[in-house]
Amino acid sequence: MAEVVLKNITKSYPNGSAAVRDVNLKVQDKEFVVLVGPSGCGKSTTLRMIAGLEYPTKGEVYVGDRLVNDVPSKDRNIAMVFQNYALYPHMNVYQNMAFALKLRNYSSEDIDKRVKEAAQILGISQLVSRRPREISGGERQRVAVGRAIVRKPQVFLFDEPLSNLDAKMRVQMRTEIHKLHLKIQTTMIYVTHDQTEAMTLGDRIAVMKDGEILQFDTPLNVYDDPVNKFVAGFIGSPPMNFMKGKIVKTGSGLYFDEGTFRVKVLDEMAVKLDSYIDKEIIFGIRPENIYDKLFASYATTDNTLTVLCDVIETMGSENYIYFSTGKHTLIAVVEATNKPPIGGMVEVVFDMKRVHFFDPQEEFTIV
Repeated sequence: MAEVVLKNITKSYPNGSAAVRDVNLKVQDKEFVVLVGPSGCGKSTTLRMIAGLEYPTKGEVYVGDRLVNDVPSKDRNIAMVFQNYALYPHMNVYQNMAFALKLRNYSSEDIDKRVKEAAQILGISQLVSRRPREISGGERQRVAVGRAIVRKPQVFLFDEPLSNLDAKMRVQMRTEIHKLHLKIQTTMIYVTHDQTEAMTLGDRIAVMKDGEILQFDTPLNVYDDPVNKFVAGFIGSPPMNFMKGKIVKTGSGLYFDEGTFRVKVLDEMAVKLDSYIDKEIIFGIRPENIYDKLFASYATTDNTLTVLCDVIETMGSENYIYFSTGKHTLIAVVEATNKPPIGGMVEVVFDMKRVHFFDPQEEFTIV
C-alpha cells in the first residue's frame, strides 16, 4: 500500500495550452479519492501522469516514498482500469485476468490462485471460461477490475470506468467498487464527471476546473461549504439555484433583494456582507432548502416569497418543482405528496440557515 503525492504538477503542450496547472494533491495510504469535474478539466490527464502514461512538464509525482517521474508505467506497481475495459477479445476471462501475471513470469500456481481469488471477490467465477463478447458490459467491467486486482498493486486508478454502462448498472457497479475498496483496503484514485459517483464513493473529492483543483475535502464539506460558485453549482443534483440581486440595509438588518422579493439575511451571516450593502451579489440556495409554505413549520414574512409554479417533474418519492420569480427560475425538491397547481401562484419558504452568498466578479464564497 502507498500514499500518492503530487507536487506542483503542470502538464503543458507545445502549442502553449496547459491541461493541468500547478496541482498539489496528497492521497493517504488506503484512501479512496475521486477527481471530479467537467470534460476537459484535466482530471484524466492528472490520473495518466500518476500512472506514467503521461509525463509532467513540471512538478513531482511520488508513489510511496519513491519519486516516479522517470519510472516507466510498468514499474510503478500501479493498476489502471479504463473506461473501455481494454479486454483482449480472443482471450477468455481467465486468460485476460492472468495475462499481466504471465508477462511478469509468475508461476502457474500463483496465477491460478490470484485469478480465482479475484473472480470470487467480484462474483464472476462462473464467467472465467467465457470471452468478452459473451458477457454483459457490467461483467466486462468486473473482469477489467479483476485484471487489476490480481496484480495486487500499491495503487488502483480508475478512469471513468462506469461511463459505458446504463443507469441501473452504474449504480450496481458503484456499490461493488465501494465494497471492493472496503475489502482490499488499497489506495484508490477514481476519475469521473458524475458528481453522484464522487459523492458516494470518495473519502475525499477533488473538484477540478480548467486544470486546477478548486477544492479538496470530504464530500459533505464540499457540499455544505463550497469554496466558490462553480463548486456549489457542480456538486449537488439538482444543482444549486443562483439568483442575482443586492444586499440592502433597513432598520431591522440586511436583506437580499432580488427585485421581485426580499428575504432577511441571518445576523450571523450579515457581518460578512457589510461591504456588499447596495452592491450586486449572487445568492445561492439548494433545491432541498426551498419549501412550500403549506409544508413549512418556520415560515415568516422575512423568508417567504410568492412564485409561479411552472413545471412539476414526478420522480417517484419526490417532485422536482420549477418556480418562476419573474426574474429567475428556481427548482425545489419536495415530497411526492406536495404537488401545487401548475400555473398557480405558490408561497415558498427559504431555509435561510442554508443559503450562500457569492462575489459577483470573482465568484468566491462570501458566506
